[in-house]
Amino acid sequence: MPQSAEKVLDHAPLFREPEYRKMLAEKKLNFECPHPDQIVTDQREYTKTWEYREKNLAREALVVNPAKACQPLGAVFAAAGFERTMSFVHGSQGCVAYYRSHLSRHFKEPSSAVSSSMTEDAAVFGGLKNMVDGLANTYSLYDPKMIAVSTTCMAEVIGDDLHGFIENAKNEGSVPADFDVPFAHTPAFVGSHVDGYDAMVKGVLEHFWKGQERKESAGTINIIPGFDGFCVGNNRELKRLLDLMGVSYTFIQDASDQFDTPSDGIYRMYDGGTMIDDVRAALNAEATLSLQHYNTRKTLEYCNEVGQATASFHYPLGVYATDEFLMKVSEISGKDIPTAIGKERGRLVDAMADSQAWLHGKKYAIYGDPDFVYAVARFVMETGGEPIHCLATNGTPAWEAEMKELLASSPFGKDGQVWAGKDLWAMRSLLFTEPVDLLIGNSYGKYLERDTDTPLIRLMFPIFDRHHHHRFPLMGYQGGLRVLTTILDKIFDKLDRETIKVGVTDYSYDLTR
Repeated sequence: MPQSAEKVLDHAPLFREPEYRKMLAEKKLNFECPHPDQIVTDQREYTKTWEYREKNLAREALVVNPAKACQPLGAVFAAAGFERTMSFVHGSQGCVAYYRSHLSRHFKEPSSAVSSSMTEDAAVFGGLKNMVDGLANTYSLYDPKMIAVSTTCMAEVIGDDLHGFIENAKNEGSVPADFDVPFAHTPAFVGSHVDGYDAMVKGVLEHFWKGQERKESAGTINIIPGFDGFCVGNNRELKRLLDLMGVSYTFIQDASDQFDTPSDGIYRMYDGGTMIDDVRAALNAEATLSLQHYNTRKTLEYCNEVGQATASFHYPLGVYATDEFLMKVSEISGKDIPTAIGKERGRLVDAMADSQAWLHGKKYAIYGDPDFVYAVARFVMETGGEPIHCLATNGTPAWEAEMKELLASSPFGKDGQVWAGKDLWAMRSLLFTEPVDLLIGNSYGKYLERDTDTPLIRLMFPIFDRHHHHRFPLMGYQGGLRVLTTILDKIFDKLDRETIKVGVTDYSYDLTR
């Protein structure tokens, strides 16, 4: 084999070596029962047709590559946004390993979480003993200030009662009686990561607010960012804007520091996060604003119940979406939007105008979480682009109706189509039958890019195959400028590739655009 200490190859060049080519060919021939090449080619071509598209979109019993994850992932991410909080997943070790790896591969940072390590006996007799032992170990080994408990499929199928289990564990001395252990039931077989996020944030707020007297502090605002793979850049950018306005605010669930720890010789299992005392005091805020409506539906209902005013947005990205957010903040807080922020808005508008010739009429396919798809579709229409395919596997009928209303509000949305509940295999059919110029989503779209030759722009969690995108904002006027630049770079890179052959396509290999 070509691999040795003196010649270490990455997997891509390694598998192109003759030994591996032979090994893989023999594996395919002897163990995969392959069909003749012509049959495979014919079937591949058939899947590009309108006839297959109709069959594909009619699927109901099968999901292929959904653009979503499961509820507990959202709960683990939510827990990471609170001070010294350890996420405790009541379920098997394999499940929690998936959540940790999914987050760490995107953020390129350690993602700490523990499990109750349920096995076959717990599935039969219940996981109470696992909870008692697990909470005791978590408290003594990891020195958390709070333990946030969520569930997986196994615990939900057998009906484990988290409230009762936690009380029993406290009675047995696993953790002190007054130690904070909020919880959320997050069955992985329904909903998606946005629902798990919602359930855990609501669980934390209920834990600290229930039964407490509310004393409203006029002009104060709670901000809930939602499940956001760009929280590192977005949260910091939004705080900068709010600080410029002089607003009194609390970020509920702020994971920006937890997933961006410095390399300075000190390991931080916990970093940043919303302070526990601030979570308690947040009950007194005049209003709670959610940056992602479909991430926080139950949480906002609870905030309404305790007497707070609420409002929600669809991921404030671009000009009008940022305008709406800042004007709502100004209305509640009584603070004016300063001239400095107004100039940032003007610079984004100027940049869009500078590049209008390259953006006008470009066609897009967008997939991801409901609020993200809404935000990106709205922004590309601001640039003169046309969102042709808007797909959210975890989209609801209400989201579908909102999307159609958005598309109808602009002449650039007249050909737009909304696909709630569909997956990326459905998107493949859409791209072959109604091609677009650009695809916007997460890393899983690279297979669509390869199949359909549609350039992919990675703006959505998870991004595994690129580094550090999450450190820069997408929200606000500065975030909109970054998104604009990212789209333009992809357009220009594609044009360069198409004009790179000397004497063949390089008649207009232009330097200035």
